[in-house]
Amino acid sequence: MMQSNRPSAFSRETALEASLERLVDERDQARQALAVAVAERDRAQAELKEADRRSVLTRERLDEFLATLAHELRNPLAPIRSAAQIVRMAEGDQATVSAARAIIERQLKHLVRLIDDLVDVSRITRGKLELSREQVDVGSVLQAAIETNRPLLESKQQHVRVELPAEPLVVEADTTRLAQVFANLINNGAKYSDPRSDIRIEAARAGTRAIVTITDQGVGIDREMLASIFDMFTLIKRPSSPHDGLGVGLTLVKRIIELHAGAVTAHSDGPGTGSAFTVELDLIESPGEETRTVAAPGKAEHSSRRARILVADDNHDAAQSLALMLSMDGHDVRTAGDGLEALREAEEFHPQLVVLDIGMPKLDGYETARRMRKRPWAAHTRLFALTGWGQDEDRERARRAGFDQHLVKPVDPEALSQLLNRTLSEGSRSLGEGHA
Repeated sequence: MMQSNRPSAFSRETALEASLERLVDERDQARQALAVAVAERDRAQAELKEADRRSVLTRERLDEFLATLAHELRNPLAPIRSAAQIVRMAEGDQATVSAARAIIERQLKHLVRLIDDLVDVSRITRGKLELSREQVDVGSVLQAAIETNRPLLESKQQHVRVELPAEPLVVEADTTRLAQVFANLINNGAKYSDPRSDIRIEAARAGTRAIVTITDQGVGIDREMLASIFDMFTLIKRPSSPHDGLGVGLTLVKRIIELHAGAVTAHSDGPGTGSAFTVELDLIESPGEETRTVAAPGKAEHSSRRARILVADDNHDAAQSLALMLSMDGHDVRTAGDGLEALREAEEFHPQLVVLDIGMPKLDGYETARRMRKRPWAAHTRLFALTGWGQDEDRERARRAGFDQHLVKPVDPEALSQLLNRTLSEGSRSLGEGHA
């Protein structure tokens, strides 16, 4: 008797159940996949909404920052413009001219400081700020920072009380940057305090740390603001003024101190109670003989050596004003308005020093420097780059082009005079970093 090849009812039922189980599993997997997709969609939508919200906040903060920047730039430009008009109208009244000149100098320093702070914050944010460390006495850095703020302190008749320990507090730090930190904090205290108030500076040893506290009698800080006071663009508001700086000074202080493996904190009991900023740095327990003390800023001496100097800048006023200043210092100065003219003048003049703007027409400062370096007369000529670009890559590019110094506009006349004296006294060509 032959057997049927058709599956039995039991086999068909088993296969059907198996198919149903697979369908259920596939359905469950599809549901899970759908749930994951929905969750991803919701998360993506939430992120887009948050990004949009942040972009709105960023735009609002950017608009506020630009408005504040415009305000801060107009503040010093207004008295500069007025003082320039006073000089024009004074007609030989030396006392009036001197007073107007002092106004211009103060406001220019404010402008330069404003721009330098912005550039420094950018460099730190991008990891481009390098420290040049050395052993330095904190007390001498504080004294230099006080002298930096002396014009502001005297204008507001404010008194600085300094308490230093008997023994030096020696730290390993970038002297220029550390002085910048203390100068910013002292400036902050002076700016936000009333005339004839006191600013107290205390430096002490606490175990292996140097502790410096700068206390003012100013407007104070809301306790809610203390946690964000070092954030970018955070401003301490005075009731009488909607704008008080760009809000980058304290950010710069914090970033520089952190680069030194230190810490900075702020304290205030609230509005009207003043504020205190404390900086902590690691001490060097056994300082060597090379410990540096920082001299307070002083007046530049006039050069005792007459030099042939060529100034090239397509900004006529910039070239003429710098040439006039150098001429009054006893030097023989010529000017040029572009790179090609500078080359022609140099071929005839054989200058000992050439100050070149970078962004000139016809031939930029880099190419002008490269061509000058190939000329026999330039074997012992010093080349200074004078430019508005001050990033590390700009300095490196200037060095490769053959410049000896890289100066950032606007150049400090006293610092330039000191640098020029050192340059003229040197017998051989060597590359240095210009911070005039």
